[in-house]
Amino acid sequence: MTDRIIWIKRAALLSLAGNGLLAAAKLLAGFLAGSLAVIGDGIDSSTDVVISLVALIAAGFINKPSDREHPYGHSRAETTATTILSFVIFFAGAQLLLSSLHSLLENRARELPSSLAIWVSLVSVAGKLLLAWSQFAIGRRTSSAMLLANGKNMRNDVLMSATVLLGVLVTTLLRLPLIDTVLAMVVSLWVMKSAVGVFSEANDELMDGKADPVLYQAVFGAVHEVAGAANPHRVRVRKLASLYDIDLDIEVDGDLPVREAHEICQAVELAIKARIDNVYDIVVHIEPAGGGKHVEQFGLDEATFQADEPPAAAMVKPSAPGVP
Repeated sequence: MTDRIIWIKRAALLSLAGNGLLAAAKLLAGFLAGSLAVIGDGIDSSTDVVISLVALIAAGFINKPSDREHPYGHSRAETTATTILSFVIFFAGAQLLLSSLHSLLENRARELPSSLAIWVSLVSVAGKLLLAWSQFAIGRRTSSAMLLANGKNMRNDVLMSATVLLGVLVTTLLRLPLIDTVLAMVVSLWVMKSAVGVFSEANDELMDGKADPVLYQAVFGAVHEVAGAANPHRVRVRKLASLYDIDLDIEVDGDLPVREAHEICQAVELAIKARIDNVYDIVVHIEPAGGGKHVEQFGLDEATFQADEPPAAAMVKPSAPGVP
């Protein structure tokens, strides 16, 4: 098992334990204190428990080597898991919204939440801060889109718990139970918006959308380092979880022997790998220099690509085994 998978599993287990405790505490306190907003916060933490379970399951698939049925490996299991998580998060938010609307329209006397809701919300803010930090730290260390998405979700949870805390305080001070119900609706919309953001990022990766512009600039710079290689075009970079699959065309002297042209291709591959970490595969297609106008309908070239600054390296390898 690789270090990356070990760290992903550790992050998932930490998230599972932390969110499990917070979810149980908030749901119990919400029911006992009579706060719909705290119950909603507890439901959100419950979805984080499901997210952690999915992350653990996905981590097992990610580590499997490529086979005949999956020649590109199983790294996309992580992206698929992230997509599933977005639906789970959205469903939880929608359920809370419906419950809040039902409570708002219900013709009955409302009770003020007790002080228990305030104390549990305080604990929730502190706990979510620690969990969000851990997911972001390990997510960046392992280049895991799944953990980074979970970190974003937990960062939203911190703001949500803080909002719930403020709402419960205002509800108690002004003695207006209706505020708690309205706040629960706001929380539900917050959860649903977060789900849409997570889905959008995961879907972009599944659809092989345009990768980080820094990566393309690194490819162009690497080609220009190699003597005999020119005009990098039809460049495509797609992400396979933490790995990158790169295709590009270059021009070489049309009179070169095949062996020399092949050596230039190999030099281009090494130059790209020196600039970009976590490369899964590179395919370099050669064309004779000055072969005419390129009419390919896909891929990028330098004429149509703009970036602020070409970096020295697109990715940086971790220098220490610990979490940064």
